[in-house]
Amino acid sequence: MIVYSNTKGNFISDVHNGLIADLIEKEFKEHHLPHNNNNEHRAWVNSMQFMSSVLRDEAIDDDCSLAIEYQVPLTSKRVDFIIAGKSCDDKNNVVIIELKQWEDSKITARPDVVYTYVGGANRYVCHPSYQAYSYAKIIENFNDSINKYDIHLIPCAYLHNYREANRSHIENKFYKDAIGAAPLFLQRDADKLTNFIKKYVRKKDGIDILFKIDNGKLKPSKSLQDSIVSMLKGNKEFYLIDEQKIVYELIKEKVYNSLENSKDFSNKYGKYTIIIKGGPGTGKSVIAIQLLADLLIKQFSACYVTKNAAPRNVYFKKLENNDYKKAYIKSLFLSSGSFINAKNNQFDCILCDEAHRLNAKSGLFQNQGENQIKEIIHASRVSVFFIDEDQQVSAKDIGTIDEIKHWAVIENSKLIYDHNCDLVSQFRCNGSDGYLSFLDNLLEIRETANYTFDFDYDLRLFSNPKAMMEELRKKNINNKARMLAGYCYEWKTKKETEKGLDNPDSFDIKIDDFKAKWNFANTDTWAIDSNSFDQVGCIHTCQGLEFDYVGVIIGKDLSFKNGHVVTDMKARASSDKSLVGIKKKVDWQKKADSIIRNTYKVLLSRGQKGCYIYCQDSNLLKHISEMTGINIE
Repeated sequence: MIVYSNTKGNFISDVHNGLIADLIEKEFKEHHLPHNNNNEHRAWVNSMQFMSSVLRDEAIDDDCSLAIEYQVPLTSKRVDFIIAGKSCDDKNNVVIIELKQWEDSKITARPDVVYTYVGGANRYVCHPSYQAYSYAKIIENFNDSINKYDIHLIPCAYLHNYREANRSHIENKFYKDAIGAAPLFLQRDADKLTNFIKKYVRKKDGIDILFKIDNGKLKPSKSLQDSIVSMLKGNKEFYLIDEQKIVYELIKEKVYNSLENSKDFSNKYGKYTIIIKGGPGTGKSVIAIQLLADLLIKQFSACYVTKNAAPRNVYFKKLENNDYKKAYIKSLFLSSGSFINAKNNQFDCILCDEAHRLNAKSGLFQNQGENQIKEIIHASRVSVFFIDEDQQVSAKDIGTIDEIKHWAVIENSKLIYDHNCDLVSQFRCNGSDGYLSFLDNLLEIRETANYTFDFDYDLRLFSNPKAMMEELRKKNINNKARMLAGYCYEWKTKKETEKGLDNPDSFDIKIDDFKAKWNFANTDTWAIDSNSFDQVGCIHTCQGLEFDYVGVIIGKDLSFKNGHVVTDMKARASSDKSLVGIKKKVDWQKKADSIIRNTYKVLLSRGQKGCYIYCQDSNLLKHISEMTGINIE
């Protein structure tokens, strides 16, 4: 999505007449897009003056098209400035420009990362050249128009306030790869930037390049489970952008440092505990798997850990089908209860995904070990916990930030957790941060949630689950759509499927004319099985995984009464173990309420491209329709 678009000549006129910032602001409002009003408005006033000066060269045709604030496909990130046209040799080119207000920055030891004052604090951020390059690669990889119309993307960065005296801080040989991929221009480089643009854009293109990009069909998005084989072989399947890259380089640096204790005199034990906080779709699992692959290549002893078996089993199947030995795979992907008897610092790095799902005790009867968090920290020089406390979905879940901090102190492990460890932008749900805010508001998880979103995400509401399933079936391209439901229906067919029986007249979920079974009990890989579309998944088989589309049945444990969304734990099936023992906890009713709301947030955020919703409570479905303006089908 492009927020502001125009010709070069009209853009210069808008800047000259003092209109540009207000026009961009107007477009944001018309598209119902949130933004940092005051700071971004000032940045537009300032930066567009400089870009206007850069583009005044007559060699660049006034009819060349440009865009401001283009949303990168499948993300919530935006490209600052784009100018498109033909070069002298008639190539269709797009120059992508990352704009910064910085005056100075500091060099860091982390590749492609600098340290500067931004967002009201000193932060580690991506080098602007890396940022521009990563945005260009994502557009190239996911926008079908790029290849279809032979469009060339040329990224660069322009820091128009950056002082010449500080040039060596940003244009340093340490960043030569990023700058080589996306050239850097500073305060005194306006003429150089003009010449750079002229090299690629001289005259109006004949195909309306920016329209083609803005309306380009998105290529099928990658899922982690489909990419894991290639990633472990050392291939780059995902381009980490912004805070993802910051977190990745932070963890890698600490793993290297942990083996060289003398370099960190404040940490005599050589142990680090790193907490990475991020909501659904912020890239926690992608970062963890990418780190696992990179650390293994460097011959560090590392493993990936989850409490939930579903993602591990999917990874096992994918890797086994590609000639990886089972013993080797199982040594890399471990359950959270694997470290009861582990030696201190047995691993260089343990990457604990879905850390909010960790338990105190381990084993089938939850009677082994002392505490899974303690055991993971004890077993590793660097323990990394990827966490989202809003995804706790069981009474046994004890993974909290405070709990991790507590055990890090006891295990003499240096804690790393600050604003540089937060993943705030999400890359699922078509990159709509607003959709996740909508879920928070709908489920009343946060009172101040802003649920204005642009509906590029395919959200549909159904009055009948059978109709929803048939519409979802049309989206089951490449086996990437699934039905999900809250655990409000008894799993009557479990014993049958465990014995390999498939009684066509036996069902678990019956709602009007809709009949379905829970996911087969005789498979651990329901999420990728070729014959599993007609079975309905629950929280335990989908958490930690993602699909293109999901259809979610919201059961009777969630309803709308007296102007509020309310929960009812009694509506849960007795076969669901999520709430077992809940009444033994302090403030158990609040905890049960939170688990039900969190469960539906997880279910409703599994789809990369779309989510279809049916509610057994008709008042809740009507409430969602009124919130979104979407008609019920």
